[in-house]
Amino acid sequence: MCLIIFAHRAETDYPLVIAANRDEFYARPAAEADIWETPSGGLLQSQVLAGRDLEAGGTWLGITRNGRFAAVTNIYDPSQPEKKQRSRGDLTKNFLKSSQSAEQYCEAIITEFHQFAGFNLLIGDGEALYYANNLEEIIWRLEPGIYGLSNGLLNSRSPKVERGKIKLHSLLNSVPTLNTDQLIRMMADQEQTSGESLPSTGATLRLERQLSSIFTLDQERLYGTRCSTALIRNAKGDTRFCEQSYDSAGSPTACHYYELSTMPREIKELGM
Repeated sequence: MCLIIFAHRAETDYPLVIAANRDEFYARPAAEADIWETPSGGLLQSQVLAGRDLEAGGTWLGITRNGRFAAVTNIYDPSQPEKKQRSRGDLTKNFLKSSQSAEQYCEAIITEFHQFAGFNLLIGDGEALYYANNLEEIIWRLEPGIYGLSNGLLNSRSPKVERGKIKLHSLLNSVPTLNTDQLIRMMADQEQTSGESLPSTGATLRLERQLSSIFTLDQERLYGTRCSTALIRNAKGDTRFCEQSYDSAGSPTACHYYELSTMPREIKELGM
């Protein structure tokens, strides 16, 4: 049950703010965020910074120095088969490595929607931000605002989505300078919801309660928040990126900071 809380052109100083949790089974192999490759010809603008799913080869979230952004979440629907021809991580990877605009890419993949299990796709090209959902066959260009995306429709009224949006709105309006550490702390919230406000997705009440928190930890199923990612793009087009990883007990492990500058130089890792 991944979660992405984001602000798109909601603040002049920060055209794009992303705070995301990747929830996954601990047994699924993955690589921490890193620079995937320097494309041939030395086109540093096209470098991809992303985590990597080592089982299927795609990514759940990534960015390039020239402003391309992509993230994907699964759609939780017990009535739909989870196994399809292609991995959802290909949707993000292919956009990040392409030169198509976000609109062109969405139009191009419409005919391929059926090849993937249920997904929510969020992609941006530095100008426009688009949302696609293959089960509902939705493609939306997003207006400026604060949004939340988990494993249902965009801005669904799930407890974690609502709480995340409130937290981000409060941060944007209360801190003089936003930084990635603040966003990482925001996504570490383990408060669970109970009672009538829990969604009804077909899972057990116990599981619904566990999945209602922003940060998920289910040691019985060996499943939980594997990493949190924070991304802040400023008005100049420069981006700060942080990925905080967690072990199966929910304890922080490696943390990586990157700076993506509009200046003609490689993506710079700032340390751990």
